[in-house]
Amino acid sequence: MIRISEIFGPTIQGEGALIGQPTVFVRTGGCDYRCSWCDTLHAVDSEFRHEWKPMSTEDILKEIEKLSSSKPLMVSLSGGNPAIQPLGDLINLGHEKDYQFALETQGSIAKDWFTDLDILTLSPKPPSSGHNTDWDAFDECVKAAGPKTRTVMKIVIFDDADYAYAQDAAKRYPDLPLYLQPGNHQVDGNPDMDGLNQRLLWLAERVTNDNWHTAHVLPQLHVMLWGNQKGV
Repeated sequence: MIRISEIFGPTIQGEGALIGQPTVFVRTGGCDYRCSWCDTLHAVDSEFRHEWKPMSTEDILKEIEKLSSSKPLMVSLSGGNPAIQPLGDLINLGHEKDYQFALETQGSIAKDWFTDLDILTLSPKPPSSGHNTDWDAFDECVKAAGPKTRTVMKIVIFDDADYAYAQDAAKRYPDLPLYLQPGNHQVDGNPDMDGLNQRLLWLAERVTNDNWHTAHVLPQLHVMLWGNQKGV
């Protein structure tokens, strides 16, 4: 059984390499991190565990098919940290029906089924999160994905320290496409859109002024469209 916080969509992917792509989200419950700026505490903190629903692989796929009218599309596996959950059978069963699967994780737990993903987004957490990155564990995640899975890196940026962290990460993994996005500093209630736009402008200017031509700077599109609403 897989602990599910919510399944919703189709909606538009709001960040990373698949930004703008129609997607069904399968959000699992539980995480080994507690980031200071987490915007999905309902899928992270154990105080919400009574809201998480144990579901079988078959029932999850049925819900995906229902939401997508049985028309295959990208399925985003998120959390929390979805790497905690046994998702390998879901990926293989979905592939049999022509669905594609993307997973986002901080890179703290490697699973052998990473090699079955269509895209793996590794999102190591910068200093503003309050966590230190275990790069050995991150290495294992990259290795687990192997050459068949498209693996990319995404980092949230709040300040100069986060920016320096991202530059170091890019040097460690020059072969991983890197996506940078401004962090959302107000995750409760209505977001501070002016503040987010100013951080996005600062980040874009910083990257271009530093001649950092391999980084992709993106907004959090879902926040721009729907604010901090759940299930969109």
